[in-house]
Amino acid sequence: MQVVGYDTGTPALFVSASGGIDSVALDPGTELDYRLGERHCAGTIHDDRHVACDNDRAPYCPDHRHTWVCAKCTGTCLKDEMDCDEDHAVYLAAFAPDTFKVGVTREWRLDTRLREQGADRGAHIRTFSDGRVAREYEAELATEIPDRIRVPTKIEGFGRAVDAAAWDALVAQFDPIETFAFDYGLDLAGSPVAETVATGTVRGVKGRVLVLDHRGTTYAVDMRDLVGHELGDGGTDRDLQSSLGAFG
Repeated sequence: MQVVGYDTGTPALFVSASGGIDSVALDPGTELDYRLGERHCAGTIHDDRHVACDNDRAPYCPDHRHTWVCAKCTGTCLKDEMDCDEDHAVYLAAFAPDTFKVGVTREWRLDTRLREQGADRGAHIRTFSDGRVAREYEAELATEIPDRIRVPTKIEGFGRAVDAAAWDALVAQFDPIETFAFDYGLDLAGSPVAETVATGTVRGVKGRVLVLDHRGTTYAVDMRDLVGHELGDGGTDRDLQSSLGAFG
């Protein structure tokens, strides 16, 4: 059984055994009891069937890696034909305590996109009639505001509050159309320990980060780091880093 994908909307891991696809729900309170085995390319999913790949490169080898060209766009379309001719929102996102980014998404996906990234706050600052112009505006702002935030940086802010004064000062520069605040129900007293593990009690999911409790320690798992791993039953047999609270 191999982890071949994940969903951040209705949180789940997608696993494959004998070519079929099963969904492992990540609802709070769910018990995971998997041991991570060898990791190799996760292959591809076609017509709800998994096509396996034994190449060593993970999570995807060059044959199965897909790059969404729109993520690289700065206003000059990289496709054979531009197809982003609908309203696009330019937004700001906040990650506790004081990491902010600018981004673009189709306007109807704005709330979803912010949640996919695990944002704590969001602000819709401009709407454009197509993605090209929106990306041009984003590129201008990205000279001052980052347009990418690494997952480890996000994890460092788990359990902390957004610096409201810094966020409000940034947003006030743009007269926002709409603002957002998100609560992922994690109820963390501090930052969890970053690990790659699939054993423990699910506390919740924030963006693509799975939060698990195991033996008195709370772990934050980037679900992308699980993709490609073979799974065995019986829980982890590795010595994991523990939080100081686990020894209290």
